[in-house]
Amino acid sequence: MSAPLPNPVAPQSQALLHQARRLAGLPEAPWLYKEVARRLASKLDIILLQPLQWLDWGGFLGGGLAEVQARYPQAQRWVMEPVPELQQRSREQWQAQAPRVWWAPWRREIDPVVMASSTGPAPWSAQGVQMLWANMALHAHPDLPQLMKQWHQALAVDGFLMCSGLGPDTARELRQIYRELGWPLPTISFIDMHDLGDALVEAGFADPVMDMEQITLTWASAEEMLAEWRTWGGNVAHGRIAGLRTPRWRARLLKALTQGLMRPDGRLGLTIELVYGHAVKPAPRPPLAAETRVSLDDMKAMIRRGSPKT
Repeated sequence: MSAPLPNPVAPQSQALLHQARRLAGLPEAPWLYKEVARRLASKLDIILLQPLQWLDWGGFLGGGLAEVQARYPQAQRWVMEPVPELQQRSREQWQAQAPRVWWAPWRREIDPVVMASSTGPAPWSAQGVQMLWANMALHAHPDLPQLMKQWHQALAVDGFLMCSGLGPDTARELRQIYRELGWPLPTISFIDMHDLGDALVEAGFADPVMDMEQITLTWASAEEMLAEWRTWGGNVAHGRIAGLRTPRWRARLLKALTQGLMRPDGRLGLTIELVYGHAVKPAPRPPLAAETRVSLDDMKAMIRRGSPKT
């Protein structure tokens, strides 16, 4: 019997770690990630809960520090990073920003960065943080259901999750070009908004609210396009082309991109689908007894009210 095929939504683990270490060398978070952080932060306006502590999942590349701190300046921030290189970049970012936080000089003495693989006790309160912020994180983990369980565990009861990532229509034009050239997948199969909601409920979250939007980004040339793509990551799909590319292969790619993505205005365009998720960690439900006794008077009262209590 053949082995089961990998989940098409899941990135290949080692490729993902390689890209994370490479992206740690960026001078700052990618423009696209910061723009998505701005849009995700705008959704905080309708949330009444003011978190005392929040966990920034993938803080350096997520690019949401300034956006969230502008809304919750008194909240203590923690950061979770997948590799030591990004942990160090988050620490440097925090230390560079901390002296300007005049109202909280104690923050300069606290290192909020922890590793995603940490097995020790969490540095935040035992009850959990009130908000978990995971900007552009949905496509950056090899096991999304397990990741959501970690998010759920880190949150306090009634705490909330804000997450985002790329949706399934992202780079659809690029995938068409690859199909026409007979090449393997150029990207993973990004998660659908509705599947995201189901996954959140399966992980124990309540009241999930999903949203999506599509934008079109344009570039003056294929070379400019590829340069920006590299700031977003790389191809981490199972079944991607193995080994190094040759200059001849790159020249063929550049030609195909120029021909296949050219817009009437002379620029190259690509669809980007953004998926947003919000959910709450509910209070745990007590286990139901195998047998429940209800008196006749209580039963009559429940019938008069219209429906039994749950």
